[in-house]
Amino acid sequence: MYKYGGKGGGCLWGYRSCSDLQRKIVALFTHCLLNFDSTFFCCVWVDFCLTFLYIRLPTCLHTYIATHNSKQQQQHCYIATMAFPPYTGYAFTGLDSLHADIYPAISAAQTPSLKQPGKAVLVTGASRGIGRAIAIQYAHANVATIILAARSADKLEEVKKEIEGVNGEVKVLVKAVDVTSVESVQALGKEVEGEVGRLDVLVNNAGAAGAWVPLAESKPEDWWWDYEVSVKAPYLFMHALLPLMVKTAEKHGGKADIINMTSVGAHAFIPGASAYHTCKLASLRLSEFVKVEYGDKGIICVGMHPGGVQTQIAEGKTQLEGYLNDTPELAAGFTVWLTAENREWLSGRYVAAPWDVEKLESMKEEIVDGDKLLVRMVV
Repeated sequence: MYKYGGKGGGCLWGYRSCSDLQRKIVALFTHCLLNFDSTFFCCVWVDFCLTFLYIRLPTCLHTYIATHNSKQQQQHCYIATMAFPPYTGYAFTGLDSLHADIYPAISAAQTPSLKQPGKAVLVTGASRGIGRAIAIQYAHANVATIILAARSADKLEEVKKEIEGVNGEVKVLVKAVDVTSVESVQALGKEVEGEVGRLDVLVNNAGAAGAWVPLAESKPEDWWWDYEVSVKAPYLFMHALLPLMVKTAEKHGGKADIINMTSVGAHAFIPGASAYHTCKLASLRLSEFVKVEYGDKGIICVGMHPGGVQTQIAEGKTQLEGYLNDTPELAAGFTVWLTAENREWLSGRYVAAPWDVEKLESMKEEIVDGDKLLVRMVV
């Protein structure tokens, strides 16, 4: 766990080692944060604790709110206060409108308007975790075809059986592929066109994260691998499949969707995570290029943060302790919601699965007119 130092370079203390005065200050500002949902209180609280009290925030915040609010509010306040200032967009829709699990508005099993019959969907990294959950949610959405892509065909067969258990009418294709290989992805693209003839949704979900260590201590091949999987792979899939998706948009409903899985880390700085954070930022810009170059052809491309999910790539990342409280189903439901209707107004933008979709919809005019959720330099 990395440490902060305040004025004078003092070490950080846990909540239990704080003085009574320090505890009262922590309680005051945390109470204000929880009850007034104020960015001002959040910023002042963090700055005060770090600069004057030298308190180790994960300990003091978690200890205080553990008995003062619901579990979900505890988690989101903990994360928003500790690591993600307002400019990261973590609580863009407000702390009171963040979710940690799937809910009716994004559940195709509960909301008929999310059904998407006839569509063909391809999910990379579909053998486990978020990719698996996305594929299963599209089965609930009654799509016609789900194409599962990952390195291991055996694990994909297991997911196929789960999908068939949810919806036996869905055609499921299993495709073992090296997502970083030009030849492998191009071959997959030809198979999809030949066997299915359309592609309505592409979810670039495959991800990687090497060891999080300071830049000079990293291994160049490991550091670059994040880019291979999180930037090159989405590029290869879009390069191979965009022509088919454009044809699909022309023939079926006027649109096709690409979801590029990114991260709130694209807007943050966790020491040691230089590869992961910068490649996720690059994927956001790549998504915007798709909008610029193919938006007039019916292609909608969104960069999506799946939430804080405990996946295989997060294993061993002690910096993430306390942050991974969201379910894969949250990201899966949000993905299905994104593609259920024409959400061209979100194309090229960053979105986050924990955001409440009804609140997000209510902010449409603010987002579009204010040019928000885009990667821009403030000058």
